[in-house]
Amino acid sequence: MKFSKVFMPILIFTCIALGVLIGGIITNASSKSLSLKNNQKTKLYKLIDFIDKEYVDNVQTDSIVDKTVTNILAELDPHSVYVPAQEQKAIAESMRGNFVGIGINFYRLNDTIAVIKPIPNGPAQKAGIQAGDRLLYANNKPLFGKKIADDKVFSMLKGEANSEVVLTVYRKSENKTFKTKIIRNIVPINSVDIATTIDNVGYIKINRFAETTATEFKKGLNQLLQQPISCLLIDVRNNGGGYLEKAIEIADELLKSKELIVFTKNKKGTINKTYATDKGGFENGKVYILIDENSASASEVLAGAIQDNDRGIVVGRRSFGKGLVQREMDFEDGSAVRLTIARYYTPSGRSIQKPYTKGKSDAYFNEFETRFNSGELYEKDKIKVADSLKFKTKNGRVVYGGGGIVPDIFVPLETSHAKENLYYLLQSGITGQFAFRYIDNHRKQWKKSIAKDVLNKIEKENFVPDFEKFLSKNGLDISLKNNSQLVNQYIIAEIVRQLYGEPYYYKLTLKNDAMIQAVFKHLKFVSAKNTSIP
Repeated sequence: MKFSKVFMPILIFTCIALGVLIGGIITNASSKSLSLKNNQKTKLYKLIDFIDKEYVDNVQTDSIVDKTVTNILAELDPHSVYVPAQEQKAIAESMRGNFVGIGINFYRLNDTIAVIKPIPNGPAQKAGIQAGDRLLYANNKPLFGKKIADDKVFSMLKGEANSEVVLTVYRKSENKTFKTKIIRNIVPINSVDIATTIDNVGYIKINRFAETTATEFKKGLNQLLQQPISCLLIDVRNNGGGYLEKAIEIADELLKSKELIVFTKNKKGTINKTYATDKGGFENGKVYILIDENSASASEVLAGAIQDNDRGIVVGRRSFGKGLVQREMDFEDGSAVRLTIARYYTPSGRSIQKPYTKGKSDAYFNEFETRFNSGELYEKDKIKVADSLKFKTKNGRVVYGGGGIVPDIFVPLETSHAKENLYYLLQSGITGQFAFRYIDNHRKQWKKSIAKDVLNKIEKENFVPDFEKFLSKNGLDISLKNNSQLVNQYIIAEIVRQLYGEPYYYKLTLKNDAMIQAVFKHLKFVSAKNTSIP
């Protein structure tokens, strides 16, 4: 498959976003001033000062320092990293669980900001912004044009709480341009996508472990417990981690008092163990954890705690394998360094950190291709585990260390073998752009229709031929014939998400989800055998 320059940024952004999550903040321990006692540090100071004062040409010494710090950390491990100020700000907002802005989801469509959907009850929605609106100017400064970088757009839309921004908006469905004043305010970034039921089974989807995650989880769990559920599914697929403490709080809701959740060990051999308290909200019902190859760090802590305590069943594919704990040190310019300070271990004693070579992180973060080629994404027997790294759960089951959490119930990748390009394609966001264009062309005729009628029409459509034309027009020549049903499901789901939000999206997708089906199959088996889980 030939990828065009049009879609390359989308694919790159997807990879970067995943990398940020996988390398995310694992502990929110307060940063401490770290002093280097070795006088060798003065060499770096003197060199930078010498260049700044004497070098024949003008040099941005700040960039030299950034590169130096990056190169130093690159010699350690893949998760000890330098984070530039702008990136650190975005990560901090994501992990805090909110930001100050106008509250919209948008695409850069060609060279224009197109609103996918305003966030419910957010500043933009209150000011009358609608899905499909094009944002042309912010305080008379243009938001359109290929030369305007995304960070500049963000800076114009974000700002201080209660500050004003006047937007010039073009509404395509009414062919009119108007101005509206928006009062910026705090906009939540949910880390729990949904808490719902599937045939009386509770389901909670967690997309990352941020400051608000445990609170969101408990709220969702309490809502589910208002109904008669005896089983809970916790979905951490594509969850690259976050705050370790939040994963511990969630595990505590599921485990009985004094059961070990996780322990860490630093370079001095100091071990810190964390146990469950007596405050769990769901200590007795059946539990399933859904994981995949992108579930990392805090997600693996949660899955490992449930598996090792024989509290429930882990379903899916082998997780990423990140067992390193970082502490963050902030700099005055807004940048930060994350330094690995310890390793974490599951209750049975497993280190699930996968092997890495110091100074070489590309292969480490791009292991998906290796797993794909080895066949382990399609067959559990292809997962390589070391017999020397055998451990036992609380009830004596054998589990393995050395690289991620191996699921109790294996569920293969949906795309057919030898179709890794299709997998990348469906994960890249291209389906989202296609979905937006489809919706944009039908807003006018749907305006007076009720959601049920629109959904019935969409679910009967075959979008694959038009999607193939869309890809071809943008330089992607690929036949979707052998996976047309899967591709169509992805497109329909994305259209529904953009139109009506997460509840409708999950209502549509979960009923055909292979891992969900595997859980229900296991529940039927357990019920027939009248045995307990696991």
